[in-house]
Amino acid sequence: MNITKEFAVAATPAEVWAYLLDIPSVVPCLPGAELTGSDGNSHTGKVTAKLGPMTATFVGEATVVTDDQERTGRIVGKGVDRQGGSQGRVKLDYRVSEAEEGSSVALDANVTLSGAAAQFGRPGLIDEMAGRLISEFVACLEARLQASDQKAASVIQAGEMGGFGLLVGSMWSAFLNFLRRLFGTSGSGGDGPKAG
Repeated sequence: MNITKEFAVAATPAEVWAYLLDIPSVVPCLPGAELTGSDGNSHTGKVTAKLGPMTATFVGEATVVTDDQERTGRIVGKGVDRQGGSQGRVKLDYRVSEAEEGSSVALDANVTLSGAAAQFGRPGLIDEMAGRLISEFVACLEARLQASDQKAASVIQAGEMGGFGLLVGSMWSAFLNFLRRLFGTSGSGGDGPKAG
């Protein structure tokens, strides 16, 4: 499954790039992620993801390769949920570039799920989850970059993404898409249910 996203950050490309190079600082801004070890470009950890009614904790490793001159990077990771028997693989390419007001970060990911998690890994749900993860990450990143000092920044973390809220949010999006198709309009969107 391919996921392509682009988001803006209210900080200079140099600041954003320097932050992304600091893996121990990046991980707390990823909901459900925990870093357990690092050795050069290789990192071990776990990610807890709530997919619909199930919760999977993927334990695994990732390799990060970066190009400082181009401000691009690639993450290749794999993990196993030992309790549920699910497996996940991801290859993520990212680029930081200058934008009108700060920076733009482009992501291009290929995600593969197998086992029980694949039953809930429908493209719509995964895309919804990716959008919410990115929103949490950007809010955390900007807050850390604007913190008064390193100690203040270190206590800022992304909130946990609730499975029920994600499921309701996905259902709300599907309902709005249905209305748009039914009435042939773009729809107002509304506030809708929020992830909890």
